[in-house]
Amino acid sequence: MGENANTNAAGEPTPRRLFCYAGGLLRPGRVIRILTLAGLKPRIGLPSSDDLVGVWGRSPLAHRGETIAAKRGAKLLRIEDAFLRSIHPGRMGAPPIGLLLDQSGVHFDASTPSDLEQMLLRDPLDDGALLTRARDGIGRLMASDLSKYNSHDQALPPPAPGYVLVVDQVRGDASVRFGGATEATFREMLVFAQEEHPGKRVIIKSHPESIAGLRVGYYGPEHVSARVSLLADPISPWALLEGAVGVYTVSSQLGFEAILAGHRPRVFGKPFYAGWGLTADENPVPRRHRILTRPQLFAAVMLKYPVWYDPCRDQLCRFEDALDHMEAAVRAYREDRHGHVAVGMRLWKRGPLQKVFGGEKRLRFEENPARALDRARTEGRELLVWAGKDSDALTGDVVKRRVEDGFLRSRGLGAALVPALSLVTDDLGIYYDPTKESRLERLILSGPPPGGVARAERLRARLIRDGLSKYNLGGGLPDMPVGHRILVPGQVEDDASIRLGTDAVATNLALLERVRAENPGAVVIYKPHPDVEAGLRTGAVPEADLARLADVVALHADPVALIEVVNEVWTMTSALGFEALIRGVAVTCLGAPFYAGWALTRDLGQVPARRRVRVEMEALIHAALIAYPRYFDPVSGLACPVEVVAERLAKGEVPRLGPVNRGLSKLQGLLASYACLWR
Repeated sequence: MGENANTNAAGEPTPRRLFCYAGGLLRPGRVIRILTLAGLKPRIGLPSSDDLVGVWGRSPLAHRGETIAAKRGAKLLRIEDAFLRSIHPGRMGAPPIGLLLDQSGVHFDASTPSDLEQMLLRDPLDDGALLTRARDGIGRLMASDLSKYNSHDQALPPPAPGYVLVVDQVRGDASVRFGGATEATFREMLVFAQEEHPGKRVIIKSHPESIAGLRVGYYGPEHVSARVSLLADPISPWALLEGAVGVYTVSSQLGFEAILAGHRPRVFGKPFYAGWGLTADENPVPRRHRILTRPQLFAAVMLKYPVWYDPCRDQLCRFEDALDHMEAAVRAYREDRHGHVAVGMRLWKRGPLQKVFGGEKRLRFEENPARALDRARTEGRELLVWAGKDSDALTGDVVKRRVEDGFLRSRGLGAALVPALSLVTDDLGIYYDPTKESRLERLILSGPPPGGVARAERLRARLIRDGLSKYNLGGGLPDMPVGHRILVPGQVEDDASIRLGTDAVATNLALLERVRAENPGAVVIYKPHPDVEAGLRTGAVPEADLARLADVVALHADPVALIEVVNEVWTMTSALGFEALIRGVAVTCLGAPFYAGWALTRDLGQVPARRRVRVEMEALIHAALIAYPRYFDPVSGLACPVEVVAERLAKGEVPRLGPVNRGLSKLQGLLASYACLWR
């Protein structure tokens, strides 16, 4: 089914009754939701010849549906997990992000050609756009270190390269039984691996379910020798494949990934990826005679065959959208799996931070740096510190991630106690501090992954189309005099980005004076910072100075609307400069914001020498808006990609202030001089 699923005239899946006789296909949850969205109506009862009977692959309970389908003349639909599934195995309760819906067979049973096999045999797989998607998909999986299951630990180093990799599977698995293999096949495979690579180390990789203690594999301590070792550590599959000189498998999906990584695996079973000229087959399937390239194989297996699901938008989607979600979910898991001790977090932020970072283990909040460091060390947690509260007292032998608001934050101000939908985490420095290398700088320098430029282009177009910015406050647009217009965004003068990222020009007044001195005939438009306008932060410019230096003071104006009617922007370190770059407006920097130094701005401030590299705008957008921040979907409550948050902001599907925050926000107007209470 997948991208070829039947649709009606409106482009929606055609509903069809699906009779099921196993609880897993009838129990409310992700599987039944995907089936429903695919136009199927799971139910119990007796089918007619026009109906489908759903069974889970070749499971022990599949015979129930097979028997009823045969008696009633109904067609079988075999259902399986897609090849990019989840963080943890399904036996641990993790829902899948995609399904395989096959009306001919099942991909691992070579006795009958499945829909996938027929697709690989007959479908035209030479379309340029499809193959570009396939190549990008392969590259993204490898760059993001994603496999079918994703609980592996990136901190674990792989063995020294030069070994032969033998892939174990779980004992009695259907893919082994229906792939024509037995326990003897695994013994034979291990012998071949040693004989064909004399003198080489042989490493047997355990299955993720064996590593998790859920099921046993075919190999045990009795197979260990001077040359052969068992690897039960959750090491990245891609890292293992990179160091291998040969790969041996019966029918594991790791054999498919070995092909994608450039190997020609030795295959002893009859998996879906064997027989297409990309494997060395011990037991070939005679009817498979087509020669395919790696992108062609990937296009059928990952782009055309599965039905993919977007859990944030609750809809079926393309592979790329499912991959976007998996990247966000797996990143959150990898960063949060050990838990955090959070330091320097204001009381009003703690609830939202718990939602974002407490999915694996609840955050533990501490105010005292010494206690926080000791607790993190004792409990095996990492430190999570609000970047502005970082100090030398928080330096130790634990991982420390500095946290700040992202660049596509919310619809409303943080100073107004509106929670952020994006937060950056940085284990090196923080983006606004040019005195130290940040994780953002590394992402900019490394460039986007395959497909990243096109994704950044799409995001850029969406931001421009929907008028999205960091805070999305809206507002009017003042009358604009004719002439060469320069927008000057005011900033909070005690902000860390000013303290750390400026030198000679470090106040709003000094910025205006510099702009006017160098552009005496220009129309200077000054936009005060919203927090300063609200009287919540420092940085107000005296009215007399505004009158002599600015032609327009754009109070409560929409920053995006202002950008669209000016010729250039002059700034110290404001994020509005980045938003201007996105929209193709020239930017002059008198400080060193994260977007300065890449040959995209005119830099009059002191930019670190390590940044003096030319990058494309799409590379900056990908790093700053896609790869660096973490995003939280307020509707589903899940980690999500930037595109979901952009959609929520455009549609206004964002959280409203609760009664406590509303009360505190009003109180700020009376206690503006005590802003340290909420900052």
